Amino acid sequence: MYPLVYAAQVVNPDVPKNAAGQCLPGSLSPEKTKGKIVMCLRGQGTRIGKGEEVKRAGGSGFILGNNPANGAEIQDDTHVLPATDVNSDNAIKILEYINSAKNPMGYITPARTKIHYKPTPFMASFSSRGPSTISPGILKPDITAPGLNILAAWSEASSPTKKASDHRVVQYNLDSGTSMSCPHVAAAAALIKSIHPHWSSAAIRSALMTSATMTNNKGRLITDALGNPADPFQFGSGHFRPTMAADPGLVYDASYTDYLLFLCGSRLDTMDPSFKCPKNPPSPNNLNYPSLSIPKLNGIVTVERTVTNVGGPKSVYFASVKPPLGFSVKVSPPILVFNKVGEKKKFTITVEATSESASTMGKDEYAFGWYTWTDGIHHVRSPMAVSLA
Repeated sequence: MYPLVYAAQVVNPDVPKNAAGQCLPGSLSPEKTKGKIVMCLRGQGTRIGKGEEVKRAGGSGFILGNNPANGAEIQDDTHVLPATDVNSDNAIKILEYINSAKNPMGYITPARTKIHYKPTPFMASFSSRGPSTISPGILKPDITAPGLNILAAWSEASSPTKKASDHRVVQYNLDSGTSMSCPHVAAAAALIKSIHPHWSSAAIRSALMTSATMTNNKGRLITDALGNPADPFQFGSGHFRPTMAADPGLVYDASYTDYLLFLCGSRLDTMDPSFKCPKNPPSPNNLNYPSLSIPKLNGIVTVERTVTNVGGPKSVYFASVKPPLGFSVKVSPPILVFNKVGEKKKFTITVEATSESASTMGKDEYAFGWYTWTDGIHHVRSPMAVSLA
């Protein structure tokens, strides 16, 4: 057992109050810190750097507590001294104990593997968020995949903390970020390409997106790190399911020319000098994308989509819609009949604001919905985001 203190109790006198609990470089007093477990809060500075400061000041251990903004999201780090991370609820409990106990004490046990049954997946606070500022007519992000505390191969030329003072060598390390979810999706795309070698990248993207799930392992909607329901600007089409993506039923395909026409409609007509834009290029909304975003809707908007049958040779798909709150959505035709694999069918989506949306939605506020094609086996689901002008 070691004495347990909050960082603000062992800081140097000149540390500002708003940084007292942050364990920033040079902030802790060695005379007050030596031999103690120090509780630091996330916020300013780096997670690894906070542990380095506790070690520099002679601390025996380190607790990194989430602030409310980080909620239940725990990022495992390769700390430089015995340490543990706790969520915001537990951080509050530890602080209450430190402030109420006469001689607060604590200990940190060696790490062990534990199977967590808490709701998973959930959206990490560092995940990319929509809407797209470059092209708001395309709903971004596309999809989400595992990116928090991913065990991966690690170069032995770099220490686990990537700090010059850290001389440890490891072959594997835990890391977090969108750069960790990217290889999950890239590998899934490669697997789908091996199964369907003639599919385009657009078809593979479509298969991954339309087969994704919006629910966690508890059967409820995916949440953010605070436990609030997430939306398509956080998870796109949902959490990817590679096995489902191998047999999506329908795909939204797009060619190189389709993307050039999209750029023409976006007034970016110099990307390929060999391609001449038509006088009246199609609306960017008509890019054959597996999702739909309509920013600043004014009146009624109708967009066109084309689906390609990659399922059974004789298939009948029925449309269903969950419109964004305050909008009406109509899919026409509502039934698509396919006689062979590879056959293409066009349909339109008409979106119109209702009187309810004008009274409930603020400026630049988006509402979300879904439209789905199903044949009883496949559920080809696409998210949609709409805002008012």
